[in-house]
Amino acid sequence: MQGYQSEPVGELARQLQAGPMRLRKGYIDSAETLLEIIEPHLEYPYEFVVYRLTGYRSHRRGSTGPVSGHDLIPDLRRLILDTCDSFDLGISDYDEGVFDIPSLAGKFGVSIKTIQRWRKGGLVSRRMVFDNGKKRIAFLVSSIRTFAKRRRRLILRSARFTRLTKSERSDIIRQARRMVSRSKCCLMEVSKRLSIKTGRAPETIRYTIRNHDRRKPSEAIFGDHNAPLEGRDREVIYRCFLNGISVRSLAQRYGRTRGSIYRIVNEMRAGHLLERKIDYIYNPQFDLPGAAESILTEAPEDDPSVKSKLMRAPKGLPPYLASLYELPLMTSAKERWAFKKYNYLKFRADHLRKQLDVNHVRSSLLRQIERSLAQSEVVKNRIIRANLRLVVSIARKHLHGSQTLFELVSDGNVSLMRAVEKFDYSRGFKLSTYASWAIMKNFARSVPKERYRLDHFVTGTEEVMDFLGGLSGYDSHACSLSELRDSLEVVLAQLSARERSIVVGHFGFNSSGRTRTLEQISRQMGLSKERVRQIERRAMDKLRSMLQPISADLMR
Repeated sequence: MQGYQSEPVGELARQLQAGPMRLRKGYIDSAETLLEIIEPHLEYPYEFVVYRLTGYRSHRRGSTGPVSGHDLIPDLRRLILDTCDSFDLGISDYDEGVFDIPSLAGKFGVSIKTIQRWRKGGLVSRRMVFDNGKKRIAFLVSSIRTFAKRRRRLILRSARFTRLTKSERSDIIRQARRMVSRSKCCLMEVSKRLSIKTGRAPETIRYTIRNHDRRKPSEAIFGDHNAPLEGRDREVIYRCFLNGISVRSLAQRYGRTRGSIYRIVNEMRAGHLLERKIDYIYNPQFDLPGAAESILTEAPEDDPSVKSKLMRAPKGLPPYLASLYELPLMTSAKERWAFKKYNYLKFRADHLRKQLDVNHVRSSLLRQIERSLAQSEVVKNRIIRANLRLVVSIARKHLHGSQTLFELVSDGNVSLMRAVEKFDYSRGFKLSTYASWAIMKNFARSVPKERYRLDHFVTGTEEVMDFLGGLSGYDSHACSLSELRDSLEVVLAQLSARERSIVVGHFGFNSSGRTRTLEQISRQMGLSKERVRQIERRAMDKLRSMLQPISADLMR
């Protein structure tokens, strides 16, 4: 239900309000009894909450996660009021005294506003029908007695409260101004210090100072502390907070309370999360019940019957690149698990992000989103590290011209990262197949010696399948036509201009799709038919030798 910190408790409240009317008073009383033992810093099993409210002991262990005491306390108070609203609970239903807000304020000699503060501080209230037939906020004598035991000091201080005299207000303003001039304290700090000196509540001190600044802006102690901060100041506060500057220091610098600084930081966090682009490959398994438990598990264990082969680094590699070959390759099962977890974590972060409200930001929700994104980055880095040797293998075959191996590897790493983000594990391929073509295509465009103007070919599917079918490590029957065209662009770009012209013309890899005989090509190029055949054979051998070692490196 809306308004509840914990979604399971909100759903439980809805069920209790729909239950038998004769049981609802018992639910209310049980909720108040449970409130007395809840500690904010602890977590409580959901089944425990259900049992304490209803007496029903669930046999479905672990079906719902634990509920934090910080969320459970306000939820139980709300559950009491919502359940009271679902039926008419009269003061005659209790064998003890009942007070409404005005009568309770009169009993303790405090203001109605003070009673409202007591309710926020833990005084349990109900909505009950009084003798005049009207339903109002009510307090049982037992509830007041329990609250008084816990907050005796607060009640005594509230009972001693009297309105500030004009001289007292002036003295508070004078002392506050002196504190700010000497130590540049924030409003919260000034209120606490003056509360100890004067015996007044910090809220009273804070209200007095704010009221003075509002009425006399030219003599304001904290200047424009009520005005909203501009976007630049908010951004600076957020950056300072990320760099480790304490909230207390920021509050003093900007003349704000620590609560307002935390609020600004959380609003900035929420704004950055809403602006962030979260891309993932969706899978229907993500929406199944219990998806988190089944996906966010430990990596599957390797088959003990399959012995992993030691990877040997090629000779001549620098130590940094050679060390990549010491990392174990991912098995197919581990790779599928890693990509499923990687995309599910981003899916969950995006799903939680839709619940963000910039005007009412919940820190717990922010932490969940940021934790999911951080975990997804950990999985992504694990995948990338396990496939870095693929980049090295391909980069070594494109080491020409002025570019160094480190430059090519750095360029290839970017292509590998993009491939990880776009790879769909559910199609059954391995990442090495998909990433190889992405890296080679990038090198074909970025290596100066082999940068050609790539044309888009439209060719017959059968010829393309025959051409690519013989290349090991590539499943030509599972590819779309657009993928095959991209693959052809990459491999043909590795040939010389004459070799490329002969292969394109003979196999019909052009815009018309028409093939030409070797004799026609020889007449056009001014070469003998035998010479054209030799060049074509050499071009085909070059393509096969260029692609085959990549697969061999991966299988070692």
